[in-house]
Amino acid sequence: MPSKASLGLAVSIFVVSIWGIVSALSWPSKAALFPLVISIPLACLAAVEVVWVVLGAAAKNDASDFKLSDHLPRSVTLRRTALAIGWILGFFAAILLAGFPVAVPLFVFLYLRIQGKEGWTFSAIFTLVVWGGFYLLFDQLLHLPFPAGWIRAWLG
Repeated sequence: MPSKASLGLAVSIFVVSIWGIVSALSWPSKAALFPLVISIPLACLAAVEVVWVVLGAAAKNDASDFKLSDHLPRSVTLRRTALAIGWILGFFAAILLAGFPVAVPLFVFLYLRIQGKEGWTFSAIFTLVVWGGFYLLFDQLLHLPFPAGWIRAWLG
């Protein structure tokens, strides 16, 4: 019996990625590049997952969907889940307020320092490497303009 949650998630991802492909095809080629690079492999992987779940290959192993922390007390799993959701929402807020080029290194640095409890040197170096990769890929190679965050737009 295929897992309804896995099947539903895979079908949902497939539908959204197909919608992304169809939407991006009407855009100028430069604007469509990024969504197509993401959506096409995602659609393929989601289709494979649908077939895998329907044929029962996923049920043959010992892994269970959404059963990651049975050995921990419920309060611990809820606290960890809330913390992860908080980090995600904080990242989205940083993107809205400051824009991607500022939010990415800010998030990486804060996550390493606060959640990962890494040292200042490692956090700073790793953040610089991530920011450099982000800048080289999206700004220099793909020339993707990112909207300014609300703060930068408000300040002019």
